[in-house]
Amino acid sequence: MHPILIVFIAYLIGNFSPSFVMGKLTANIDIRQHGSGNAGTTNVMRTLGMKAAVVTLLLDCLKGVFAVYLARRYGTETIALVAGIAVVIGHNWPALLKFKGGKGVATTIGVGLIIHTTVALACIIIGLIILYKYKYMSLTSITGMVLLPIFMTFVGVEYFIFGLILCLLALYRHKENIKRLRNGTERKITDKSKVK
Repeated sequence: MHPILIVFIAYLIGNFSPSFVMGKLTANIDIRQHGSGNAGTTNVMRTLGMKAAVVTLLLDCLKGVFAVYLARRYGTETIALVAGIAVVIGHNWPALLKFKGGKGVATTIGVGLIIHTTVALACIIIGLIILYKYKYMSLTSITGMVLLPIFMTFVGVEYFIFGLILCLLALYRHKENIKRLRNGTERKITDKSKVK
């Protein structure tokens, strides 16, 4: 299979939005018009509840795993790394949803787990410690994403570049969260939103 086609398929896989589907199926809403307006797990949890959030998280992770699996099966390891980035871009900026998607963390977790399980688990565990202590999901996500390229340094140059790109994508998508964290106005994981 041609590498460009593999990467394009990965992007299309990223376009599938479990949070959008869960919003339509469980409450007949566009999740992007409620809560934080983000098409991601945290907003689903605050708006639709924990069960919907767990399903969203798992499906977002699985699409990352699936995209990389296909790329490895029909391409090279380098193509798999590029496909991992493409599926996250597809999640963040889905053409099928007018380029308004999520922040890519759950999909990055799926990608990371299949690319290098040990590094991904290290980032997840440290992130969960941060979540337990501070209760900010955004801080948890940012911490894990910043650690990704650092840990990938020990794997290889290609993996470091891969991790750095995913880190920069996540930081860009979390720029408003970073401002709120600095201002002390960021919402904690325990805060809930109501469906309008």
